[in-house]
Amino acid sequence: MTDLRIRAAVSADADSVLAFWRTAAEGTSISDDLAGVRRLVDRDPEALLLAELDGELVGTVIAGFDGWRCHLYRLAVRPGLRRRGIGSALLAAAEERFVRLGGRRADAMVLVRNESAQHAWRAAGYGPEERWRRWVKPLAD
Repeated sequence: MTDLRIRAAVSADADSVLAFWRTAAEGTSISDDLAGVRRLVDRDPEALLLAELDGELVGTVIAGFDGWRCHLYRLAVRPGLRRRGIGSALLAAAEERFVRLGGRRADAMVLVRNESAQHAWRAAGYGPEERWRRWVKPLAD
């Protein structure tokens, strides 16, 4: 995809990102609101990466780095454009960011029930680490 552009999101992208996730992403998150997306972009301006084709949003990934670990969330590609390299381009940009920041290993949040996503992550070289479980605690109602 020669016209594909990967760029960091800005606060003004929050509405379009949320609308995109409603159609392209599996599941929802406690942070899936305007304030959550804007807080992410304000705190780490390079973390939310967008893929655009002819100026239209076609993919996202959150590439969060806390100084210790590299975390990938919300890899999503518009359903009609999957398997065309958009996800791979987003992951390459995220991994480049991690290497630039000194990251050593990336982990990804992948829904257990989303088998097509699991295939995509495996194709990108990621695999489950069965000895760990994610434990969570909501901090707000």
